[in-house]
Amino acid sequence: MSLTVEHLVIAPILLPLVTAALMVPLPERLRTLKAAIALISTLGTVGIAFTLLGIADAQAPDAASAVSVYLLGDWAAPFGIVLVVDRLSALMLALTGVVVLAGLMFSIARWHSAGSYFHALVQFMLAGLNGVFLTGDLFNLFVFFEVLLAASYGLALHGSGVLRVKAGLHYIVINLAASSLFLIGVSLTYGATNTLNMADLAARIPAVPESERMLLEAGAAILGIAFLIKAGMWPLGFWLPATYSVVTPPVAAMFAIMTKVGIYAILRLWLLLFGAGAGASAAFGHEWLLIGGIATVIFGSVGLLASQDLARLASYSVLVSSGTLLAVIAVGNAGVTGGALFYLVISTLALAAFFLLIELFERGRIAGADVIAVTLEAFGEDEETEIEPVGIAFPATMAILGIGFAFCALLLAGLPPLSGFIAKFLMLSALFQLPDLSTDATPWVLMALLLVSGLAVLFALMRAGIRVFWVPVESNVPTVRFLELLPIVSLLALCVVLTINAEPAARFMQATAHDLHAPDTYIKGVLSAPRVERPLEGSP
Repeated sequence: MSLTVEHLVIAPILLPLVTAALMVPLPERLRTLKAAIALISTLGTVGIAFTLLGIADAQAPDAASAVSVYLLGDWAAPFGIVLVVDRLSALMLALTGVVVLAGLMFSIARWHSAGSYFHALVQFMLAGLNGVFLTGDLFNLFVFFEVLLAASYGLALHGSGVLRVKAGLHYIVINLAASSLFLIGVSLTYGATNTLNMADLAARIPAVPESERMLLEAGAAILGIAFLIKAGMWPLGFWLPATYSVVTPPVAAMFAIMTKVGIYAILRLWLLLFGAGAGASAAFGHEWLLIGGIATVIFGSVGLLASQDLARLASYSVLVSSGTLLAVIAVGNAGVTGGALFYLVISTLALAAFFLLIELFERGRIAGADVIAVTLEAFGEDEETEIEPVGIAFPATMAILGIGFAFCALLLAGLPPLSGFIAKFLMLSALFQLPDLSTDATPWVLMALLLVSGLAVLFALMRAGIRVFWVPVESNVPTVRFLELLPIVSLLALCVVLTINAEPAARFMQATAHDLHAPDTYIKGVLSAPRVERPLEGSP
């Protein structure tokens, strides 16, 4: 790995972090300048992320060089801090950059002026997110979690208002409690293994003596609870619908990646530390992941069917997505995990676009329109009501928004012909190929769960679409700026691109899943990463 490429590994953290630090002292009257700086920084971060994604995909799959390792301070692992880029971390970097860029562009049209330090907070959150995906040790995972959470606290309260402040304070308290559990879990893990480097942990766990194994598993369980709170697993995710439904729309779109941070941590650490090679601790906690994922999907589906508000409907869709991922990851099969990674990407892009679309729908609806719509839906119109002419004049703006809504519905429900269907098909086909299909009921339960949750999403979104577009409730055509439509169209266009290029995308996801289920390459790459060669003193 060349020196230039090596330093690219730390760039997704440094670029937004330095940008945020530079923007903090700038006065709010220079908001346009701040927006331009933030946009350039985020675009640069996205470019770096896709470069790292290309580098990770081009490496030989079984060679130690397939993992790019950056040794901070030139201290060798496991004694120093390391940043690691493999296929999974590069994928998450690219996905995060795209989602944050879309939310940032949407906010510039209106929402970034609703409070102070918006752009600096977004950059701090982006640096924290990228740090979580790049770090190779548990303590710095905690540090970057705190960086992104501290910024997200300010973003959750952005725009003020009673509902946002109330939900934001609940969000802060829950995440502070989760952070405390995180720190306790890290401490117990270190006490049992004397290391916090992830690769070193994976190498040491099989040899942990039985007298220390209970301490190790207690630490892992507490860490898991902290991650599952952030992932929104039932009953730990009770805070999520109330928070995501009241934050400002661009923040909600950016928060679409936040639950996936918990999913990433589970996926990375569970398969690395408690995979098939973990000895007596192999598959530790797998039953709880499976049961919790199934319960989360059921809870999210019921919430979807009960929701009348579009923002809450989108929030419960986040829970369905998280529960699906947790349940299928718990199967512990590389083929199923590959389909889950495809689903993770598609659901995140679709949810971010949906949160942005909701604001445009609500902008054109008058006060009390939802109450009238629900009343008409429940009781019907009075028989004496004058018959309206057949057909509705559909302005171009509403037509564009309607097409976007239909795309989101197809993607989230997993219906053909878009990539949401391909993601679910990959998971289902992998479940059908499991060797114990005739004796184990788990694959059949998960198949039913995927199909029923898709139907619940479809029914809920169809009902919402009818209410928004067809029920004759008084409303105005919303005034939409090009800068608001562009990020929505771009997110949905990416989903279309993944539909067209489904074969190479699925191949990449399967390669990523193979790396996760066979972590020897990751462990060897981190622990054998060479230090920078220094010239001898006195040499030219």
